[in-house]
Amino acid sequence: MRIGHGYDAHRFAPGRRLVLGGVEISHDQGMAAHSDGDVLIHALCDALLGAAGLGDIGRHFPDSSAEFKDIDSRILLRRVVMQLHERALDVSNADITVIAQAPKLKPYISAMQERLASDMGIAADRVNVKATTTEGMGFTGRGEGIAAHAVVLLKDENSN
Repeated sequence: MRIGHGYDAHRFAPGRRLVLGGVEISHDQGMAAHSDGDVLIHALCDALLGAAGLGDIGRHFPDSSAEFKDIDSRILLRRVVMQLHERALDVSNADITVIAQAPKLKPYISAMQERLASDMGIAADRVNVKATTTEGMGFTGRGEGIAAHAVVLLKDENSN
């Protein structure tokens, strides 16, 4: 078994869609980012890559590359999972926490879990997404952006 942790944060930007966990969220701002700014998937990719000892998302999908400009982060997640499978690593489960003062995410969580599970090729009950606030403290509490933490467990098919 291998464990990995990922973190990502982006600031809000007007005129952009807000996408979290592959789901478009109704909000007046989106994330300032080179890609679609899906902080949840970016944290998840970092956790998966970290568990596999493959560095981080920036190493594989640099924001200096035009190839990744405005890319759907679900594509990045599927590419990461392909790299894991090439190394005989399978996702056992993922636990993700999104930190945002607004918008309220509860109505979107089950759709996020379904999409993430589909992209990782696992059952939806192996993906847990939680949302919390910081009670008005820090950059998320002031409504300046959104952050996410992800923890994953991988099964290494090469180990006994």
